[in-house]
Amino acid sequence: MDTATEHDIPKVMSQFSTTDLKWRGFHPFNEITGADQVARQFWQPLRSSLAHMQNRVDILFAGHNSLHDPDDVWVVSMGHLMGLFDKPWLGIRATGKMAFLRYCAFYKVSGDRIVETAMYFDIPHLMVQAGQNPFPPQTAAHLVQPGPLTHDGLLWNEQPIEEGNKTLALINAMISDLGQWNSGMTLQEELARTWHQDMIWWGPEGIGATYTIDRYAKQHSGPFRAGFTERSKTEHVCRLAEGNYGGFFGWPNFTAIPSGGFMGMPSTGKPGEFRVIDIYRRADDKLAENWVLIDLLHFWKQQGVDVLTRTTGIKQTGG
Repeated sequence: MDTATEHDIPKVMSQFSTTDLKWRGFHPFNEITGADQVARQFWQPLRSSLAHMQNRVDILFAGHNSLHDPDDVWVVSMGHLMGLFDKPWLGIRATGKMAFLRYCAFYKVSGDRIVETAMYFDIPHLMVQAGQNPFPPQTAAHLVQPGPLTHDGLLWNEQPIEEGNKTLALINAMISDLGQWNSGMTLQEELARTWHQDMIWWGPEGIGATYTIDRYAKQHSGPFRAGFTERSKTEHVCRLAEGNYGGFFGWPNFTAIPSGGFMGMPSTGKPGEFRVIDIYRRADDKLAENWVLIDLLHFWKQQGVDVLTRTTGIKQTGG
């Protein structure tokens, strides 16, 4: 893909993916079936807009999906698609300057083909780079988000199984705590069970990134819990770990009803879906970093606010 011309992208997709590839992406793409359609609806328009595009990978790992058949193998890639923003994309105006589309992708591999993909990407962050900020001021900060502090996120070699098991167990413990919203402890005490005190939560545009347990509780986790009611149980399609890295995605991960305050929006009374990818780095016995992608455009569209159309003036048609 990195070396193919825009014209050759469908050929590359068909070489490595099944014809009936199941592809999940953020709004306005949603679900697309077939390698050729993914190439034509997503990759070719993006490559046309981001000239000389590079895939700058920060994290790469693989493993068996712990939630399904042990033969269910997935490969995870996370980083930025960088290029010269020379043509509009999804109504977002071109800048003629460098632009970064932050992404994370989960690829299910069977035999010698990719059969399923979940590719999540931060469209609002690209909009901000183009001077079209779609959201009110966020509670935390969002910059071009770096890879791991330890610079060891590209797992080209197989990692010890026991290290991946430790990472997965820690992620599972964190999910168990997160799903309660009422543990009887303070939020900081609850977080300290599975997170380092100097944790970093690399959140999406509209929320931002935050550093240390105290600031995470103040700048995201606390406001998020206060802004919702009736959170459903967590449902994931895939959850895996290798070495010190692990993650998961859902479609959606959970639903919740805004009770007012989240991202400056009022209560709606409408359940909304949260499509989320989370990637983690474990350091010793605690989680140290977390990269998060949330489909906020899809969530707010369910609440009756089409953020992308409102900001760009162009109505989108999804896959």
